[in-house]
Amino acid sequence: MARTAVAETTLAGLSVLSWGSGPPALVLPGLSPHHRNPTGMERRTQTQGLAAVAARFTVHLLQRRTGLPAGTTMADLADDVAAAVRAGFDGPVPVLGMSTGGSVALQLAVDHPELVSRLVLGCSAMRLGRQGRMLQRALADLTRAGRPRAAWAGLAPALTGTVLTRALMTPVLWLGGGPRGDDAADLLATIEAEDAFDVESRLDEVRAPTLVVGGGRDGFYGPQLFHDTARAIPDGHLLLFPRSSHMTALGHRSAQRAIARFLAGEEWR
Repeated sequence: MARTAVAETTLAGLSVLSWGSGPPALVLPGLSPHHRNPTGMERRTQTQGLAAVAARFTVHLLQRRTGLPAGTTMADLADDVAAAVRAGFDGPVPVLGMSTGGSVALQLAVDHPELVSRLVLGCSAMRLGRQGRMLQRALADLTRAGRPRAAWAGLAPALTGTVLTRALMTPVLWLGGGPRGDDAADLLATIEAEDAFDVESRLDEVRAPTLVVGGGRDGFYGPQLFHDTARAIPDGHLLLFPRSSHMTALGHRSAQRAIARFLAGEEWR
């Protein structure tokens, strides 16, 4: 398979990885140890997973700001994205937010509706579920305690959908680990922002047609939150994979095709 040609740039101080062809589409990634462009295997995984979108759009994978202070809110993160959209694009753009990136994207859609033409929330909703919030708080506590391997391994129950995949994923997450000390400041600030994030009362302000894509075995949100989020958005739609987890729902080819079609304003079902 030929390598995907990518370009690294910045928009309003945020790192951007761009590839594909066609009109722009903005992609906001999930929670990660560092707010920098992915490299190596992580980059290949990102580009391959977004191949259907990149076949129709020029994908701009936008990272969060570095040097986030304690007390940063999801509104602050959405303001950063709004500044990047205004700096780099003419008019509103379609936005795909994945997991934590979906929280940022949804905040963007309620705070800056004029900048979002269409919205896809990939394994994301109007707030974290109870288990998701609990596990992310544990991730933050263990990271502060200097135990990054245990911190990330603890996310396995929410990421996976079965006992077998949990057993397989736990050592992988443990080996991957995460940042320590001052290097973890951006991660901890993002977790704090998402812990407080809840836009249920503002979902009727979302102007963009919105597709919520999720798995029935998602431990961070769960099917009820996906359903309630889609139902409360005026032009909201739901694509649920009942047997899929937080880690696998977006991996379905049918999900990838539906996302690309929805962002393009085409029939997606």
